[in-house]
Amino acid sequence: MDMDIDIHTDTAVGIEEMRRELRALTDRAEIADLLDRYLRSLDEGPLDEEWARAFHTEDVTAEMPVGTVSGRDALLATVRRAMGLFERTVHLGSNTVIELDGDRATARGAQLSTHVLADGSEEVFVSAGHTESELVRTPAGWRISATALRVAWTQGTPPDLASQG
Repeated sequence: MDMDIDIHTDTAVGIEEMRRELRALTDRAEIADLLDRYLRSLDEGPLDEEWARAFHTEDVTAEMPVGTVSGRDALLATVRRAMGLFERTVHLGSNTVIELDGDRATARGAQLSTHVLADGSEEVFVSAGHTESELVRTPAGWRISATALRVAWTQGTPPDLASQG
């Protein structure tokens, strides 16, 4: 009889451990998908309020090469303005390491961004760097609550930020 209890206890512990592992795998996959879709959305748009809600919390903070902003509306305005500097872009992310802590997570990765300037010159501007993001689980799924892009190097002519006012 004791053997049956131990088997059931071991089984219950094993099932709970499998649930935790499955949840961690699912969370990592959802976060990786969110970050991939975010980078792709910068290239494909549209950059609108639905876009902002799909990726960011209302109180998001973002540190970007064009400045640091707080709040989803401010982020949307800044991203629109920044992306308006380019005719076409391709954003690539890789080497992302995701750390989970319940309903919170961090993600660190590399980003390579290729931009064709919108000034009619067809010049290419490339930047590469590292991203650090904080994410939270919301009722709508994982969302970015804080992010920073730290550019390590650039190549080509940067856009004229002064023309964006």
